[in-house]
Amino acid sequence: MNTHQLPFGVLIRRWRQRRRMTQMDLASVADSSTRHLSYLETGRAQPSREMVMRLAERLDVPLRERNALLLSAGFAPAFQERSLSELTSARLAIEQILQAHKPYPAFAVDRHWNIMLSNRAIPQLYVDVSPELLRPPVNAIRLTLHPRGLAPKIVNHAEWRGHVITVLRQQIDARADAGVQALLAEIMAYPSSGGKAAVERAEGPQRYATPLQIATSAGVVSFFNTITIFGTPADVTLSELALEMLFPADAATVAIVGALNAEADVQMPPESLRMEAS
Repeated sequence: MNTHQLPFGVLIRRWRQRRRMTQMDLASVADSSTRHLSYLETGRAQPSREMVMRLAERLDVPLRERNALLLSAGFAPAFQERSLSELTSARLAIEQILQAHKPYPAFAVDRHWNIMLSNRAIPQLYVDVSPELLRPPVNAIRLTLHPRGLAPKIVNHAEWRGHVITVLRQQIDARADAGVQALLAEIMAYPSSGGKAAVERAEGPQRYATPLQIATSAGVVSFFNTITIFGTPADVTLSELALEMLFPADAATVAIVGALNAEADVQMPPESLRMEAS
């Protein structure tokens, strides 16, 4: 679907319905009337630029789609989309965060989960991964769940796969991105692994979050992951960028990562996971 070809009224109605708001709900928070909003949705009235921006803000529409709304209403886009290399200050901040997170893995990913920057931690994790999956742009989810990627090493594969599917579905529900929909369909088509379906949550760190457990030559490492985003982006690229950082879930992981990190001093990471924008 090309949203640029759809009328403003159709787009704003879809966003309203996606946010599960009635016309009355949206009109109230947008300082408008239900009648005027109805006219906008049916095309009987045309919005001002200010109204487009106000409705988009109240509906929490992503910046890329706000530009599409403006174009559909006959206005110029409001938000630039620059490459990460052009966002000098932001890139520097990201690199500092990723490097400070070592020896644990950290990545900057775009809205389709393509890795833009990495801190090159624990290169041993990528041993035996298909070279095809390590060619830029490397997709973090494909790298993790593809049968020729990390999937055979993930101890709790079934549970982690379920977690990832939930995250992707939530992302689709929030913005209906065709790229994420395609990624989800691809993940769903992967063969199931023999990993355990669930971990015991009564004791240990697993009781409050789903860990990513990966078998390595030095033992099983267990990580919690966090996702960090920029709070007030005014650029499309920056608004869609997220930092995914893995934290050790137990003392054994801290010790194993320390041992693997010592080995990494004499090894080079996969080329595609170096600290460079893809």
